[in-house]
Amino acid sequence: MGLCFPYGHVDSSLRSLAGQAEGFGRFSIGGLLGAVYCVTTLNGGRGNDVDAIQIKPKSKHIWIDRCSLSDYDDGLIDITRASTYVTVSRCYFTNHNKTMLIGGDASNTSDRCMRVTIHHCFFDGTRQRHPRVRFGRVHLYNNYTRDWGIYAVCASVESQIYSQCNIYEAGQKKVAIKYYTEKAADRAEECTGCVKSEGDLFVTGTEAGLMPLPSESCVFNPGDYYETWTVEAPGDDLKHFLQHCTGRQNIPRPPDLPM
Repeated sequence: MGLCFPYGHVDSSLRSLAGQAEGFGRFSIGGLLGAVYCVTTLNGGRGNDVDAIQIKPKSKHIWIDRCSLSDYDDGLIDITRASTYVTVSRCYFTNHNKTMLIGGDASNTSDRCMRVTIHHCFFDGTRQRHPRVRFGRVHLYNNYTRDWGIYAVCASVESQIYSQCNIYEAGQKKVAIKYYTEKAADRAEECTGCVKSEGDLFVTGTEAGLMPLPSESCVFNPGDYYETWTVEAPGDDLKHFLQHCTGRQNIPRPPDLPM
């Protein structure tokens, strides 16, 4: 296809992938010097596997890569309670209601420190929250979101979302970007968030739904936080890759990781 995709320069073993993350979670030590979580099933309920993706740890650097997550209703991936630097990449999501929440509620003002990168993920017919964001700064790039039930991305209180070269493909619900107004616990006035769209592709009658930015500086610049990231123009080649190469892969476990 002639496109450049992230982590293509390493082999498929968990140890070689560790430490290769792009974005805010690039300094995660999981798999390299820290723990590896192998999520195998959600079993329709909140077991150990679900707990592994409720991201509320003491560690400030987290990387979630190539998960296949389906058939779960509420709070599939919650990034809350000051999980400071997180990357979610190459994951496949389908048949969810509330897919990914960043920032627990308007009282969690400590979530202002959250920095999250979501890239090369495929949100396939999930209902909402791809993601929904409170307070945090979120960089979305080269994701494919299609046939949502309410919205694709939602900006709420004080959030800053930089949406870059994603593909948004509507089904019955046409508006991709929504804005919710809430009041932070330590503020007197309600407010919403800001979304900056750069190079995004809105197809099959999708309405962007973007609101004008109050100023150019109201949304952060990812380049102020990391120098490089692997981003391609959205199109059919990118769509094909995300449909076929995201989610769980047959990657061997390191020998020191028990079954």
